[in-house]
Amino acid sequence: MAGHSQFKNIMHRKGRQDAARSKMFAKLAREITVAAKTGLADPAMNPRLRLAIQAARSENMPKDNIERAIKKASGADTESYEAIRYEGYGPGGVAIIAEALTNNRNRTGGAVRAVFTKHGGNLGATGSVAHMFAHVGEILYPPAAASPDSVLEAAIEVGADDAQSDAGGHLVTCSFEALGSVSSALEAKLGEPTSVKALWRPTQTTAVDEERAASILKLIAGLEDDDDVQNVYSNFEVSDAVLARLTAA
Repeated sequence: MAGHSQFKNIMHRKGRQDAARSKMFAKLAREITVAAKTGLADPAMNPRLRLAIQAARSENMPKDNIERAIKKASGADTESYEAIRYEGYGPGGVAIIAEALTNNRNRTGGAVRAVFTKHGGNLGATGSVAHMFAHVGEILYPPAAASPDSVLEAAIEVGADDAQSDAGGHLVTCSFEALGSVSSALEAKLGEPTSVKALWRPTQTTAVDEERAASILKLIAGLEDDDDVQNVYSNFEVSDAVLARLTAA
């Protein structure tokens, strides 16, 4: 019985992982389609599409899926999506930003508000918490791409703001507006990066206890589970030990 139970647990866990992967691919495909529709279908001439494809590749999205998402943009029945940024507060006054691509603003807004309310948060107006974050681009390279000094030199030459290296690799940071040009210039010098992404990085954090951290993680998970929500960012701070316990639960 123990073996059977263990097998069922493994299968259940794999099922959840497969479902999460499928949802992630669907969101990546939506961004690719929207990027291709709002510009040219050629990533060399469309910075947003190029970044969307790089993000998909970094998550090992199959090439066929990427090509289908690009082709879908040329279809007459392709839905129109708009990008919306939702901002609010979670338990303990923690700042949260959720980025969405939606074809129904009312549906998505209602769903996002419901998640905030369910988990002890409050949805605010656009701009209410963005001042606590910096909108930046991050480009990651594997350790073998070059030496730390070479990566730093290349980053400075192409207009990046910073480059940090450790055993895990090289992380180049630039402004959000320069992400497309910086990533392209770096690729010419260092090869294809591991990942390229735009994100909201906290400039100030809010420390919370374990109970509030658990509620915040549930709020974030609830937002990420929404099909329209592409990315979620928060500025909560908790010890590594507490975070490990909560994420392992």
